[in-house]
Amino acid sequence: MTTAIIKPQWSFITIVLMVVGFVLWWPLGLGVLAYIVWGEYFGGSADRAERWVNKRKQWAQDLKHRSHQHHGGFGQASGNAAFDAYREEQLKRLDEERRRLDEDIREFQDYMRNLHMARDREEFDRFMADRKARANDRDDDRDRRHADDGDGSRQGY
Repeated sequence: MTTAIIKPQWSFITIVLMVVGFVLWWPLGLGVLAYIVWGEYFGGSADRAERWVNKRKQWAQDLKHRSHQHHGGFGQASGNAAFDAYREEQLKRLDEERRRLDEDIREFQDYMRNLHMARDREEFDRFMADRKARANDRDDDRDRRHADDGDGSRQGY
């Protein structure tokens, strides 16, 4: 017999609690949803919940151990020594090819980075040259205005 006041099932009260939980603070709503969906596995007992969690952890560890115990994680031995040697050779070749491709990717990224830097440098130099030319033009215009004002050829304002 469970003593839970709110049962882990889809009912009006649990749906309302879930919606209110999402409105107030989304992790609360997510927790209520998890209780509705997986609460029956625990049955309201902390011991049962702990057993369930430990069983899942053990399953994950077993799966990880099984996948890595055979030939560096590449699968089981076939029982045929010649085939196993061939497979190991091919896996080493593929691993070497992957390293070569990774190096090619790094080289290409360096090339593109240098290309972008050169393009940026060129654009900056062009900007600075245009800016300098505009400043010289302004200085020339200012000098011409002052020269016109000084010889009296311009008439009053």
